[in-house]
Amino acid sequence: MTCFMCKGSLENTSSTFMTDLGTCIVIVKNVPSQVCGQCGEVSYSNEVARRLEHIVNSIKNTVITEIAVVTYSDQAA
Repeated sequence: MTCFMCKGSLENTSSTFMTDLGTCIVIVKNVPSQVCGQCGEVSYSNEVARRLEHIVNSIKNTVITEIAVVTYSDQAA
């Protein structure tokens, strides 16, 4: 598979996903991803992107903190 940005080679690995919700920063560790060895661009499968969205929405609706750090899990929450 090649990188959408630079056409470099993608490597299956894990990465850290981070998003700022305005009132809370969410960090998800050990996310399955494809990372370009040339430019460092990170991409996720559709399934992983849906799971990340679910994780972030769960935190947004339940956690009252400035920073939330969680480990990615394939398990349904």
